[in-house]
Amino acid sequence: MKEIKFYQTLEENCPVEEFLDSLTSKQAQKVVWVLQLIEELETPPAQYLKKLVNTDDIWEVRVQLGNNIFRLLGFFENEQLLILNHGFMKKTQKMPSQEIKMAESRKKDYFNRKNTP
Repeated sequence: MKEIKFYQTLEENCPVEEFLDSLTSKQAQKVVWVLQLIEELETPPAQYLKKLVNTDDIWEVRVQLGNNIFRLLGFFENEQLLILNHGFMKKTQKMPSQEIKMAESRKKDYFNRKNTP
């Protein structure tokens, strides 16, 4: 069983919580449903969780509600712990490179702070 946690900045801001707060309640409910599915299923379907190619081991959680497509980006700390660090509404077919760069930067920050006594 997987566990999902949200990344916090040095200032203790939580970008994923801020993103979820910007959604309507129906949109947020769908995101939470997908996150629960990922936690409960041994191997979640790729339509909900998949590794992004040509990245620093960044994974995306995919949520679609009507015409709205939401993405949460993050990384695995270990096989069972997924750290989500970035969320956005996807408007184009291609994954925006600045969104990937943000997720990679936060991943680096997370491990740097975790490994600093």
